[in-house]
Amino acid sequence: MSLRAIVTGGGSGIGLATATLLAERGMKVACLDLRPPGEPFVGIKADVTDDAGVRAAVAEAAERLGGIDVVVNNAGIGAQGTVEDNPDSEWQRVFDVNVLGIVRVSRAALPYLRRSEHAVIVNTCSIAATAGLPNRALYSATKGAVLSLTLAMAADHVREGIRVNCVNPGTADTPWVGRLLDAADDPEAERRALNARQPMGRLVTAEEVAAAIAYLASPEASATTGMALAVDGGMQGLRLRPAP
Repeated sequence: MSLRAIVTGGGSGIGLATATLLAERGMKVACLDLRPPGEPFVGIKADVTDDAGVRAAVAEAAERLGGIDVVVNNAGIGAQGTVEDNPDSEWQRVFDVNVLGIVRVSRAALPYLRRSEHAVIVNTCSIAATAGLPNRALYSATKGAVLSLTLAMAADHVREGIRVNCVNPGTADTPWVGRLLDAADDPEAERRALNARQPMGRLVTAEEVAAAIAYLASPEASATTGMALAVDGGMQGLRLRPAP
């Protein structure tokens, strides 16, 4: 039987790349998004800040897929600024999407995952959880929470046969990053700076992050839980000398 997966934020960027790859590898995939894609996916409109809506969307996905084996918690939003710059309302909004969104979707999916023989949750985290990035205080705080939440969930559900892991992308070439670049005073200079920040000298692609998610979601990773897989061009672990 094909594995059945739901991907939040599956309408674009890393989410769409992940949904596409999972489908190519034989999974039946439901994409939950404010603007969900169509075929070959089961597209379901969902807002991860709405608990009742999330529960209804997950139930619909389970019904249309015939169950749920894999949950990819990918929906998220960004934020710029130091700790001084974002009002309380923005802190609440970004935490509501990036952290509580994972809580709501996972909570709704757990009854279905408990009935699966291959149950796994993969959360999209970030290099911002493990490295201090300038002008990203709010975003980093949410992703630090996602990393800790991943570990706690893995501990809570390991004896139920549910694995929980996360991926930590570096700066990825996604629509959100594209919008940041477009808003910069000098987009080309900003892109060069982002490229240079990663030791490989380029942005991570959505497809590279999707490949890591697909691995963690697959039976090949059946002994892996409570782990964060960095896909960041070496940003987390490497400390290079300046190029000559």
